[in-house]
Amino acid sequence: MLYEEWKPVYEAILADFGYDAADDERARDALYETLEGTEPLGVEDLDLGGTVAVCGAGPSLPGDLAVARRADSVVAASTAADVLREAGVAVDCMVTDLDKNPDSARELTAAGTPVAVHAHGDNVAGIRRLVPDLDAAAVLPTTQTEPRPPVVNPGGFTDGDRAAFLADASGADRLVFAGWDFDDPTVGAEKSRKLRWAERLLYWLERRRNERFDVLDGRRDRIELPI
Repeated sequence: MLYEEWKPVYEAILADFGYDAADDERARDALYETLEGTEPLGVEDLDLGGTVAVCGAGPSLPGDLAVARRADSVVAASTAADVLREAGVAVDCMVTDLDKNPDSARELTAAGTPVAVHAHGDNVAGIRRLVPDLDAAAVLPTTQTEPRPPVVNPGGFTDGDRAAFLADASGADRLVFAGWDFDDPTVGAEKSRKLRWAERLLYWLERRRNERFDVLDGRRDRIELPI
């Protein structure tokens, strides 16, 4: 996805949450600086073909493991990587802003498994502290504002929907979903609003792909497109 296509959606997200683009830019630059002198991955380096399982970290994930096992590739959002690995399901890429399980990101990059590390307005300290411990050769640096290569913007807002956009950018033939709980009653108000945005972004992505995501079945009539 070109940044020009993503920018109107990004601006709508900023307006809805009251975020400042300058904070995202500072985080992007911190990630850029932390990786300076290394050779991180680009989107073209990911091998996410065929049917890709996009695994969220919702409470339904343990019951959805069969979806991941049947897929050709697995992209895991944040702590979904831990659930999958503990169940013996190989993870082909982890998507994270490093706020919950940085040890998993460290282990995966050490083993050569790609980890998409995301920079956003409030994780600058985490980027500077944690990214140097990762094997940069297995890190794909991402941002939600204007990209600054090698920091790229494949689209997406939360770890979960960003995983779907990343799979799309990597050439996935079909996307299937596991561990997605848009109506999770255990999350707080801000997280609930982020889940609403994740839903809207997936709806936008399925229309762009001319595909229907089963995770949106029964929900489309009440989803507004982001732009």
